[in-house]
Amino acid sequence: QVQLVESGGGLVHTGGSLRLSCAASGRIFSTYVMGWYRQAPGKQRELVALITNSGSTNYPESVEGRFTISRDNAKNTIYLQMNSLKPEDTAVYYCRFWGVGAFDYWGQGTQVTVSS
Repeated sequence: QVQLVESGGGLVHTGGSLRLSCAASGRIFSTYVMGWYRQAPGKQRELVALITNSGSTNYPESVEGRFTISRDNAKNTIYLQMNSLKPEDTAVYYCRFWGVGAFDYWGQGTQVTVSS
């Protein structure tokens, strides 16, 4: 079993920054990919960043150049540095660790609100 706990969300003005953290515990050795998703009210959950075991990263165009995903293997933690935040970035942000088959775990989510 794997537990993921996010932190770092909050309220920020347009142009501000936040850093989200996702601490993992449990049997995470089957993890191949780690990522951050977000879901705004009335919208589908979308991927905003991912990082693989080999360190490769990927971002959608909407956050490219503003968001950076990173990891600290010693702490079993991933981070999402979010800069130049916009009101459209407002959402609940979730971290996800996944691998082969049924190995697929989500955190509980953390609210990010960007005021205009």
